Amino acid sequence: MSTDPVETLHRWADSGAIWRVLTRRADSVTIGLFECTGGQEVDRFTSADPALLRFLGERTSSDS
Repeated sequence: MSTDPVETLHRWADSGAIWRVLTRRADSVTIGLFECTGGQEVDRFTSADPALLRFLGERTSSDS
């Protein structure tokens, strides 16, 4: 996984897979990385990276 969480989400979505916000706190988020079908969770990470928080805004997934 890239050390840049925004790049990780872009690559994940560009490959046709899905990411979802699993937990959102004031200063961090936990993101789940799912198969292309949206079924099985493959990985997850938690980050407080300000660029990631700005990128996400109010989005809850790569589908929204």
